[in-house]
Amino acid sequence: MFRMLKYVVIGISVPTSFMDCFASVARVDGTSMQPCLNSQNSSTPDYVLLSRTAVRNLEFNRGDVVSVISPKDPNQRIIKRIVGLEGDLIPTLGYNLKHVKVPEGHVWIEGDNSQNSLDSNNFGPVSVGLITGKAVYILWPPQRYQKLDSKLPKTRLQSLLAKPLSVRE
Repeated sequence: MFRMLKYVVIGISVPTSFMDCFASVARVDGTSMQPCLNSQNSSTPDYVLLSRTAVRNLEFNRGDVVSVISPKDPNQRIIKRIVGLEGDLIPTLGYNLKHVKVPEGHVWIEGDNSQNSLDSNNFGPVSVGLITGKAVYILWPPQRYQKLDSKLPKTRLQSLLAKPLSVRE
């Protein structure tokens, strides 16, 4: 009996420790990240591999897709793209200010489908402490398996290039 209990404890603790320290898998629901995630041509939701190592090392770039604890509901996780890093001056899309300078220790996140996204344009800059993982691969469905690149959607890139990404103090 003790031997079986030992294997059960090891069998649960090793995968749990791996998922806490290195990586986890997240299901992506909704349309806010289309066309990058949950393609309109698929009825199956995407599942992504989240790197926890990138979060621990604070390895974030503009264009990275990240999982974040929602500032509106701490029980909810949202997946969005980083559009701005601390110090960047961001032209907003419907926020209460036309431009926002991203404060230290924060990022500006947006969904690729800005018409259907609850993001920084609704709640402002997000603390990097709320980021739980960096999406690095689409794992499922199999026909969508691919590495996720750090790039901004063309429509958002054009608006950011029209305005400076950072300001000097």
